[in-house]
Amino acid sequence: MKQFLLVLFLGGILAIEASGQGCVAIRHFSACSPTYGETNISPGGEFIFSMNYRYFKSFRHFRGTEEEPDRISNNTEVVNHSHAIDYQIAYGISDRWQAFLTLPLVLNTRSSLYEHGRDERNTTFSRGLGDITLGANYWLIDPYKNSSFNMQFGAAIKLPTGNYNYSDIFYNVGPEGGPETRPVDQSIQPGDGGFGFMIQGQAYYLMSAKAGLFLSGFYLFNPRGTNGTRTFRETLSPILQNEAIMSVPDQFSIRAGASYNFHPSWSAFAGVRYEGVPVEDVFGSSEGFRRPGNVVSVEPGINWMTGRWNLNASVPIAVRRERPQSVTDKEVEQETGNPRNGDAAFADYLINISITYRIPPKNSIKVD
Repeated sequence: MKQFLLVLFLGGILAIEASGQGCVAIRHFSACSPTYGETNISPGGEFIFSMNYRYFKSFRHFRGTEEEPDRISNNTEVVNHSHAIDYQIAYGISDRWQAFLTLPLVLNTRSSLYEHGRDERNTTFSRGLGDITLGANYWLIDPYKNSSFNMQFGAAIKLPTGNYNYSDIFYNVGPEGGPETRPVDQSIQPGDGGFGFMIQGQAYYLMSAKAGLFLSGFYLFNPRGTNGTRTFRETLSPILQNEAIMSVPDQFSIRAGASYNFHPSWSAFAGVRYEGVPVEDVFGSSEGFRRPGNVVSVEPGINWMTGRWNLNASVPIAVRRERPQSVTDKEVEQETGNPRNGDAAFADYLINISITYRIPPKNSIKVD
């Protein structure tokens, strides 16, 4: 029974490391929200198939931590609708080791005025395969030893499989004011164009047969500086020459909270998460255009498990959003002597739903 509660607990509260809370700093990144955590309790020989769906609408503009509500009242806000589905297969190499492969698909739209000559609102679009991740996790303690505490560490590589030069038609900006095909904004590019590597970890503590605490997080290192994709931001103002090419930024997330199993098949959880895109990367150059940003969210959620199936849903709600000065902002401020802090649009909330199916190893023994 205790093993069942452990699996239910972890399935309910460690399922989702969602991508930045609608911050348009960068497109969805699947390693921010693989089914990692949901699928990691698996005996040797078990296969786990998962699908995770995420959606957000970013439209509230922030400069620093201050919102700019006039963008909405003046109809000048940028509106992103972002959908992402991650398909993941995981395999229990042993009771402690697990390997996983995540294939993300994205569908995004972006509505704006400034990208289309500022006189009329138009929409750009992107879709396709994102950046694939491949990695492994390891439990410090055998999770089937009925321990009330455990920690897991993992690592993964991110492959530049997503298109990072996805293009669409932009209106009123081409020759003689006509349309022109250009790369879409960084926030809706399916990929970022860089080989990356990620470290991740999580821990849990079962306070009783029904309640527990959890902690999880990851950091994605993207050593590549810029990816060669043009932004056309230098056409908006002469001072934006240093933002003409897209950057390949790092990303991070940390999450903590508690869970309560109120039924043999149901559990509820609540947590706090801090995530975003840093101003500077840990390795490599931080040049090029990026919108750094971070979000603090509260996250209620619910989990249902029966037999081989697990369903999880949560809605992280933003309580603090920040768009700090980027490297290029600081360079422009130093060159001109005038304060400079670009803005970014954020979402109010994120919808996150995941479903998992397990195929136990042959000759496995069912534990009640």
